[in-house]
Amino acid sequence: MTGTATRYLYLVRHGEAASEESGLTEAGRRQAVLIGERLRDIPLAVVHHGPLPRAEQTARLIGDQLKNIPLRVSEAAGDYVPYTPARDELPEESADFLLRFLAGATEEERAHGPALARQALDAFTGPVDGEQDRHELVVTHNFLVAWLVRDAMHAPQWRWLGLNHCNAALTVIRYAPGRPASVLASNDMRHLPADLRWTGFPPEAHI
Repeated sequence: MTGTATRYLYLVRHGEAASEESGLTEAGRRQAVLIGERLRDIPLAVVHHGPLPRAEQTARLIGDQLKNIPLRVSEAAGDYVPYTPARDELPEESADFLLRFLAGATEEERAHGPALARQALDAFTGPVDGEQDRHELVVTHNFLVAWLVRDAMHAPQWRWLGLNHCNAALTVIRYAPGRPASVLASNDMRHLPADLRWTGFPPEAHI
């Protein structure tokens, strides 16, 4: 009988983007190379990435630093709204702010985002079949990193809101058999020099 083993899920938000639908800035390319160098000694089995240019380019630059690790494009690793809460799910003091933030989502995003979010949970989370631990990297966007961290913490579905991650920061979640998921690292930027940290955050949030 085949058992189950631990999955280590490495999540990286894409590098700094040149524009909403294009590739990376020079800073974003540097960020991608540096996170790739940091991950070089991790026994990764695969690099999943979203289909948009900023995620694809980040994944390719990371892959250039690794040793023959396959890159696989995944719609579930894309940029979408994973869950849109109703007002009564939200804390009273922040409901207006959060609903304004979500107001820009299109009807298509509201229709397809939750299905992609469920696909992401099915594809990227939980222990793996077999006897060998598995290490996987997902190069994605802020919303999906937040969604997966929220799920690992068993937080309410709306709580992906307000979880923010910098460009090329590293988050690691462990899924061990018979144990709750563990967030081992979150928004870790130690591989980036000071001038490349905190991109993707508003200026007032820089530390």
